[in-house]
Amino acid sequence: MNKKLRKHRIPIMMSDDELTSVDDWRFNNRVATRSEAIRRLCQLGLALKVE
Repeated sequence: MNKKLRKHRIPIMMSDDELTSVDDWRFNNRVATRSEAIRRLCQLGLALKVE
């Protein structure tokens, strides 16, 4: 897990289906918290090259 100091809070709204997808990904990848799962999914999305 990334141990950087986290000092920014960003509230987001999600549909039930989106939240279920995040939780499914979280459990399949053995991620401890929903917040960490969302951070990792954001990192994965940002790493994609879109042309």
